[in-house]
Parts: sequence; C-alpha cells; structure tokens
Amino acid sequence: MKNNNIRIKCSGVFLMTWILSFSTSAQAQESRTIPDKVHHAEPLYNDLVRDLGARKGEKEFNIGADITRMRRLDEYGYLMEYEFAPIDRLGLEVETDFAYSKSKVAGIASSNELERLRLSSQYSFYVSKKHATTLAVGYTQIFNFVEGGTAFNPFFVAAKSWYSNWHTLLYTGSEIAYHYKSGKAQMNWQINTSFHYTLPQTDHFIGIEVNQQLASGRLETTLRPQVKLGINDKLAIGMAVGFPIGRKEETISSFFRLIYQL
Repeated sequence: MKNNNIRIKCSGVFLMTWILSFSTSAQAQESRTIPDKVHHAEPLYNDLVRDLGARKGEKEFNIGADITRMRRLDEYGYLMEYEFAPIDRLGLEVETDFAYSKSKVAGIASSNELERLRLSSQYSFYVSKKHATTLAVGYTQIFNFVEGGTAFNPFFVAAKSWYSNWHTLLYTGSEIAYHYKSGKAQMNWQINTSFHYTLPQTDHFIGIEVNQQLASGRLETTLRPQVKLGINDKLAIGMAVGFPIGRKEETISSFFRLIYQL
C-alpha cells in the first residue's frame, strides 16, 4: 500500500511537471516576438524570394506565363515557384522554367523543354518601420539545361514605402554564366527598379517595372507596366506588358502570374 502511495505521488508530480512544462511552452509560443515587417509592393516579372522581412512559416506558390512574339518565332515561357521562410527574415525558393517556341519559318522545328532550374535564398538584414525601409541580400544558383551551363547570381535589394501607398524598389546584382562545353564564363549586370501605387485598404496595385541588363558593353532595357489584383487574402493575379527599348528583333511581350499564399 505504501509503494502504491509513492507511485501515485510520483505520477502526480510527473503529471504536474508535464502540465507546467506544456503550459510554459505554449506561453512561450504565444509570447514569441513577431519581427517587424514593412509592406512593399513586389514587382511581378522579376519577383523576390519571399516577401522582404519574411516571417517564419510563410509559404507561397506561383505559376507564371511569358509570351514573346518575334519575327521568326513565338516564344512561350512557363514557370512554377515555391517559396517559404524556414526562419524569420530568411526566404528560400525553388523555381523551374519551361520554354516552348513555335517557329514562323518553314523547315525550323518547334521546341518544348525544361529550360532552367533556380535555387534562391534571400535574407532581410535591415527592417525599419520608422523609415519604412527594408534592405536584403540574396543569392541564386541557376542551372541552364538548354545552354549546358550554370550561373551564379548574388544580388542586393533595397525597398522603401512612401506615405503607405507609394512604393519603390531596387534589385541589382551580377550574373556570372559558365558554359560547360566551352569552359568560358561571361558576366552580366542586372539593374531592376520598380515603382508602384497600392489602392488603400486593398492588395491591388498598379505600377511599372524597369528591367535592365548590361551585357558585353551593351545596355538592354525593357519597360513593364503592370497591375495586380488581390482576389482574397490568399489568391492574387497579375499581368505585365513588356516594351523593349532599342531591340529590333524582339517585340511586345506579355507576362501573367498567379500567386497563392499557402
């Protein structure tokens, strides 16, 4: 009988300890400090790896389509992205790009293939609600299956919100492309800027994205006016139209993006 009392007391002590531990853990989860995050309008074409100032547990799935009409052929690009934040302020992304081309010239076959795979990371090292500013650095590893090579792309992002509804963003970095067959490397420089206006109390925005690339001493620029409509808290759709400047071969292009917050 004495042993049974001891066992009951020990069991009671263990149960109380477990309850207290569980309660403390639950309180710790509830009292976890949520890091500051500034809302920035994210460009549709050259989008970011998760939101700037990402919070742990955030997830997003994207589907995109790019249509470019040229003199000799039409190019259709399709992408699928999965973004997630394993810890606060760190975003990771996996993207697959598919390409389909339809020739307008007799004798030239059309193609349909997996073009590239992108693995990206992005860390927001400065988030200031006071100044409505976020700064981030990131890196993308690109595997080009069609060209037979890889590319290294470190980048820097700076974003600022003005009076809540106006947003500016700069994305810049180098891209070093290495070709397996020739053993040669080529460096390009990307400069992407965007300006957006978000409608008050909504997730809709209208704006313009300026995509620039400096390659072989030549600067190529594409203007992409765009609009995004927030269907609900989880779903949004966006469309951009591309106007190349100074390129005779390429004409107007269209880009569509479906965004789903998991």
